[in-house]
Amino acid sequence: WIDVDLSDQMVVAYENGVPVRAFVISSGKAQWPTVKGTFRIWAKTAAQTMSGGDRAAGDYYYLPNVQWVSYFYKDYGLHGTYWHDNFGTPMSHGCVNMTNDDAEWLFFWSGPTWKGEAWVRSSAENPGTMVIVHD
Repeated sequence: WIDVDLSDQMVVAYENGVPVRAFVISSGKAQWPTVKGTFRIWAKTAAQTMSGGDRAAGDYYYLPNVQWVSYFYKDYGLHGTYWHDNFGTPMSHGCVNMTNDDAEWLFFWSGPTWKGEAWVRSSAENPGTMVIVHD
């Protein structure tokens, strides 16, 4: 499973109850908090454009080629980040920002298994890894 600790701004990957790798992350800012709960990765893609926010409010973003995206709840995901290196501090609109190298490792380590398709969705035969998000 994947443990997302919002208080410590850390993600830890576990196999059979043993931590195998830990990452410093940037979760959602106070106005766009990262959702808490227990989920499963439901979809993955190697790269996509992400955009959102509001131009008038000054929080619009347009980010092409966001890499190693693993969605765990609606449009909340773990993914690579090239637009900042301020890991350890909440910086996002709710997603879990990681370095591209860390996101790539987690992408290939976690389920559902990706075999080069544009998108992979979890299924009974190819389940998503559990993601636990908490303070």
